[in-house]
Amino acid sequence: MTAPPHPATTEERTQLRLVRVRTPQPPLQDERHPVRLVHPGVAVPRLPHRPGPRPRPELGTGRDAVEFGPTWSSRADLPDPREAGRRLITMTLEALAGRRPLAQLQPLTSSGVFAAVSGGRRPAWCAQGTAPLIVSSVHASEPVDGVAEVCAVARRGGRAHAVAARLEGLDGRWRCTALHVG
Repeated sequence: MTAPPHPATTEERTQLRLVRVRTPQPPLQDERHPVRLVHPGVAVPRLPHRPGPRPRPELGTGRDAVEFGPTWSSRADLPDPREAGRRLITMTLEALAGRRPLAQLQPLTSSGVFAAVSGGRRPAWCAQGTAPLIVSSVHASEPVDGVAEVCAVARRGGRAHAVAARLEGLDGRWRCTALHVG
């Protein structure tokens, strides 16, 4: 006696087929960084994120006008770079001398500069001695809108030392992105 055929034989199974469903909306593209195709289906990666311009009230408060994260500030939105540079350099030297907590530098510096200052080796002239630190002759130049390069002379115990910093305008205030203490 033979067994009856199984109900799911090849003839009775429904055939699978691929159905492509079109999306009702176009794919999301960023107008600032259009996607360029090298080969069909292979997209070139976008450039790294750089903060964009600050939204202005006259542009409206719609979704397009709002951006997240830090935004570049123009020179008109920023305070005097000489005073900001003098304050930054004074605070940095006081922190390196142990007279100020290093955490006070964090809002004024980028994460890389803060990590270098807090984890790096302190210059001997900053850490040793009890003579006061005097910051004099601060000079600032602005090579590009929203960027300032500040240099100063720091004096301690009759000796002069050079200090240089690069400040970039973010969110309406200067932030140190490079620092060199000589």
